[in-house]
Parts: sequence; C-alpha cells; structure tokens
Amino acid sequence: MRTKFPVIALSAIIFLSSLYSTQAFSQIPQAHYTWRSVKVGAGGFIPGIIFSRLEKNLVYLRSDMGGCYRWDNPQQRWIPLLDPMPESSYFGGESIAPDPIDPNTVYIAAGMYRTDPAAMLRSHDRGNTWDVFPVPFRMGGNDDGRGVGERLAVDPNDNSILFFGSRHDGLWRSGDFAKTWQKVQSFPIHGLGLPGEGEPTHTGLSFVVFDPHSATRGSPTPTIFVGAADPGDNHLFRSDDAGKTWSAVTTGPGADMLPMQAQIDDDGILYVTYGSGTGPNGVKSGAVFKFDTKTGQSTDISPQKLPPGDFMGGYCGLSLDRQHPGTLGVATMNRWKPIDTIWRTIDGGKTWMDIAEKSRRDVKATPFLLWGDKQAKLGWWMAAFAIDPFDSNHAVYATGATVYTTHDFTNVTADQPTHWTPWVEGIEQTAIVSLTSPTEGAHLLSGFGDIGGFVHADLTVSPPQGMYDNPRFDTTTTIDYAGENPRVIVRSGSPSDSQAALAYSEDGGWSWKPLTLGPSAGRRSHRHPAIIVSADGATFMVMTPIPMITRDNGKTWTRAQGLPQNIRPVADRVDPSAFYAIDFTGSKFFASTDGGADFTALNSTGLPTDLSSEQPTWAEAPWPLVATLNKPHDLWYAGQHALYHSTDGGQNFAVIDSPVHVEMLSFGKPPAGSDYPALFAVGTAGTLRAIFRSDDQARSWVRVNDDQHQYGTRFRCISGDPRIFGRVYVGTDGRGILYGDPGQ
Repeated sequence: MRTKFPVIALSAIIFLSSLYSTQAFSQIPQAHYTWRSVKVGAGGFIPGIIFSRLEKNLVYLRSDMGGCYRWDNPQQRWIPLLDPMPESSYFGGESIAPDPIDPNTVYIAAGMYRTDPAAMLRSHDRGNTWDVFPVPFRMGGNDDGRGVGERLAVDPNDNSILFFGSRHDGLWRSGDFAKTWQKVQSFPIHGLGLPGEGEPTHTGLSFVVFDPHSATRGSPTPTIFVGAADPGDNHLFRSDDAGKTWSAVTTGPGADMLPMQAQIDDDGILYVTYGSGTGPNGVKSGAVFKFDTKTGQSTDISPQKLPPGDFMGGYCGLSLDRQHPGTLGVATMNRWKPIDTIWRTIDGGKTWMDIAEKSRRDVKATPFLLWGDKQAKLGWWMAAFAIDPFDSNHAVYATGATVYTTHDFTNVTADQPTHWTPWVEGIEQTAIVSLTSPTEGAHLLSGFGDIGGFVHADLTVSPPQGMYDNPRFDTTTTIDYAGENPRVIVRSGSPSDSQAALAYSEDGGWSWKPLTLGPSAGRRSHRHPAIIVSADGATFMVMTPIPMITRDNGKTWTRAQGLPQNIRPVADRVDPSAFYAIDFTGSKFFASTDGGADFTALNSTGLPTDLSSEQPTWAEAPWPLVATLNKPHDLWYAGQHALYHSTDGGQNFAVIDSPVHVEMLSFGKPPAGSDYPALFAVGTAGTLRAIFRSDDQARSWVRVNDDQHQYGTRFRCISGDPRIFGRVYVGTDGRGILYGDPGQ
C-alpha cells in the first residue's frame, strides 16, 4: 500500500524507521525554525541537465552529492527537490528522467556510492513529493563516470516502461512506472559485479536511448540503444523488439573508445560522444560519431581529428538542437590543453565552430569564479551540456564549479561572441568543512572544500570579495578566532599551487598573511595541519606531530613541551594562558597554563578510563573537545557514548544525562535571563539524525530542523551565532551552508 506523507512518500522500510524515530523524539519538542541557504552560488560538479521536451522552461538538474533541482521560471530560481529526504545516499544523482508523455512526472535514480542504498524516486508533481522504491542494484552518483548518460530512460510511447543501465549489474527494466525492476537477461552484458574494497568503480552501462519513431503511442518502443562503457570488444548495443533480443553495433570507433552520452534525432540519426575513459578525470582521447539507424552507416564527426598523442581529452556533453535537424553541440572532457570548450555544428558534424575564443563570461553574481584572475575560466569537467528544445539560442553547460547559460548560442556558427552568465540562483552544491561565527565583525566565516572559503558579511549574496586569498586554499580545513580578540582569525587548509598552508588575519578575515613553518616543524606530510589561536590572539598553535606555537606571527616557532605526539589541543575562549588536550592513546587529559608552552597531565576524573577508540581519524572531522564561549575554563567533550562537561579546566568532568547523543557541539547567544550560551548540536535521538538546541546546558533539547528540512542528514559542521539568539549555521556535505532562525 502506498503511504503518502505531506512532502515525501517513503518505502515501508524507511517508514518504519521513521515511526521508531518519532517515538524517540516524542520527549524532545519541535521548535519552529525558518531555514535558508547562505548564498554562494553553485560551487560544485553538476553532471546532468535535462530539458523536458513537453513544456518550455521545465528543466531538471542533478548534482553528484547535493541532490536534484527543478527550474522555477516564475521565481527565476532552482528549487531543491530532495531536502526532506533523510537518506544521505539519495543525494547522489545517478540519473534523472523527465517523463516524455506526462510533464508532471519525473524519475531520479538515486544512490551515491556502491556501498550505499540505492532507489528509484518517482514524482507525479514535478518533485514536490516522492515515492521511493529501493532497488536491488547499487549506484554511484558521486563515483567516477558520473557524467555519462542518461542511464535512466522512460519509453516515449508507453511511459509505464523504463530501462536503467546499471554500473555493476547490467540492464534493468520496469513495467510498472519504476515500482519494481527485473534484470534483462537477454542483454549481452550482465555486469562485472561490485568491485572489491579499494578497487576502482565500474561505469557499466552509460546510456539508454529510445527511438520514439519506431513505434506509435500506446505500444512499447521497439528500437532501443544502450551504451556500455566498461572495457570490452563492443560498446553499443541495439534492440528492435523492445528489449527482448540485442545485437552489437559493430561499426564506429575502436574498442578503446568508451561511449559517454547519446541522443537520437527525429530522422533516426544517433549521435554518440566517446572518451578513452569516462571521467571526470583521466580522459586522454575521444571521438564523436553519428549512426544512421536505418542504413547502419557510421561516420566519425569528431570536431578535431589529430594524430594520437597530439590531442588531450575526450568528449562527453552532447545536445541536439531540436528546432534544426543536423544542428548539435558537444563538450570536451579533460581537454586541458588549451582548454575545455563547447563545439557547435549546423551540418551534422561536417564543420564545427568552437566557443572558446569569443565566449564572454559575466560572473558578477558569483565573483569566486574569478579565482583571483581577471576573467573566469571557460570550464572543466564539462559533462553536462544542453540546448533548450524550444529555443536554439538558449544553451547551458556545467563545470566543476558552476552552471553557465547563454541566450545567443547560435552566434557560435556566425563566429560571433556568445555571452554566458551563471545559471545558479537557488543552487548551493558544496561541501563545507569548517565554520565559525565570531563575536564581532562578519557573522560568519566558512571553510569550503574545493573553493576555499569566505567572509559572509551578507548571507543573501555571493561574497563580492570572492574567496580567501594570500594564500588561497583549495580546501579550508580549520578556521578559528580569538575568543577575546575576534578580529584575529587563523585558518589552515590545502593550498593552491605552492602557497602556504596556514594564514592569519588581524581584521576579521578581510585580509590575510601567510604563515610558514620552519624545518623544526617536522615532515611535510602534514600539508594542512589544524591551527588554533589563544583567547587574546597573541599565540598561534599548529598541530604538527608535536604542536608548534608562535607569538610573533610566524617569525619564530617553538615546540609545545610535555605532550605526546599527534595531540590536538584547544584554546580556552577567555583565558589566554589556558590550553587543553586529550591524549586518546594514553587516555590522559593535559592542560597548559602558560599559553601553550608547557603541558601537564592532570588527574582528571569523570572521563572514560579508555579513550583509545575515540580519537577522530579524519582530518576534516569536527574535534570532540570544545571550549565554551565567554566562559573561562569551561569545556565540553562529545564522546562516542556520552556527553561530558567540565567547569574547572578539565580537572573534573560530569556525565550529562542527555536524550540526544551529541556528535558535534557549538555555542550561541545565551537565552534571555541567562549568561550561559545556548548549545547547538548535531546528534541523534533514536534513529534519526537532527539539529538540536539546548538553553539549559544540555539538560533538555529542542529539535530545530524538521522533516521538511533534513538535507539527507549530511551535516558536517555547526556553529551557533553569539550575537543572534537561536541562530545556527550548519555546514553540509553537498547542500552548502544552511542557517536557521527561530520562528516561521
């Protein structure tokens, strides 16, 4: 029986899990919160963009780790479709398929990695609500080869029929609108099975394409093409009896070329892009072919035909101009020399024009795309490319960091400039590694994966100054401010090129100076060690194997004394002389009273006697020991089995009897009538992971997100706002930064 929820319909398994979780939450009140995104604008890899051929301005977009979106033309923004989903894996979009008969129906093949759950999602209201049908095969929406496709296709003559080309388990068919699936045993490739641990993934079957003109409405489409992108002798297969039997298409490029994407035009010409690999990296060569499905003739129409070794990169993105037969565009993949680009032809591939030289990109709305240069790069990882089927001038392509659109695409063939702008309003598709909200200055500073991080003075606009610079990091792993001198900020990360991996600011993050460790710091393997700052901003401490401190902004460094190796202290937020650390291996607590120069083991009480299994093993994981905002010598430890609190600098810890198992903890402005900060936590109660607030030092909690704002529970970091009561910032793995305020 189909169970319908207000926003999302779930399978029986997930429904039962929700019932158990609701019981666990029954003693935790639900607070009323409004949730919004901190605006940056896209920021991550978009592997697929699909226009409906039934209705103008009906467009869907899939990301590799941040869910799927629909374009809302009246609002001129992208609408996230999966925010109510509690299942993290479903935010990896393996494929997306608008129904070719019913414009209100859309399907998503959802599953992030081969070790994660996978399902077919079906919506009859354009993604406002979903039915979820778990499937017996695994997917890889964020694995290599995620730009191929589309793997999922709906029969254009009988929309109860869908085919799906899986990565590991061959071809699958549904005859009941995606509710159940059966393996197509007659298909020549049955799949390689799941790779072993540590082995590279399979791309498997890369696309399914129906020839709509081979049947009439109401009967199954007989002619179907399927691409196979794993190594083998044949890579393109055809059925002319609706999938009952199959034969290999033996014309085309050599066996070393793997099919990436394909589309068929109204004259029965099938166009296919190829690469020596399936990307998004490692594609060294490629080709573009067209196949006449009536005569069987194949033609190499590659835009560039150069001798082996002279051309780097292949082809991936492909789209036909549905207004003009023989007109299409393709995107290169890994063509680093000179640059990835889009090619357009109006004569079926006899001649091509390249957009690179005369394309113009206006990125005022998302300045980070400049990366410190005068002009934004045309692109890379260009798997997604689409021409509006209702407007030949409207084209769109995606890169590893944004989505560009133009309304003068036909200028390409006239050798005229094309003008591109980011088409990202509403999309926040990034991984957030660290957040902090200082007591002065901008309310939020962030550490992003791949695009560095920002000072967010206005949460409603993409930061106009762009990402942090001098030095610029690809990923900012830690960011910290001085508790009593909040204009002093420090950060560490993975540097761009050969720049320093550490930096400090004395003006709240608006300008930066690099910090360089001397040779006494130890091995270079610590490329981006964590960094913290004392409460007064005078001491920086860097987590090399033995932490190093500097009191002169990096001119000289000394080792902290008294600590075992691989210890990560935290600074007291009020007392500049106090630092604290847990030795997980030795199950000991250490403290310093001289600004981190010397540490002493304390005879602490209350903590577990064996902490050896509790040390975080991931460099980007939030640290479990935190010092309380505005409270000297006040500490919290979020252990694996309990929450602990100390008010005397770690000499004694008390176990907190909390209904929430806290994973990560932060502090916000105290509630009215109190001088103790509100606590914000990502944690679990029962079986549901959620965001909570406590106004009484963790004795009781309220849940601050709700069932409509679960975001796949992909929460990575959290920071309360010390100046706005109730506000909390949450960094996600794929949905950017979210912030919640009390009230609706």
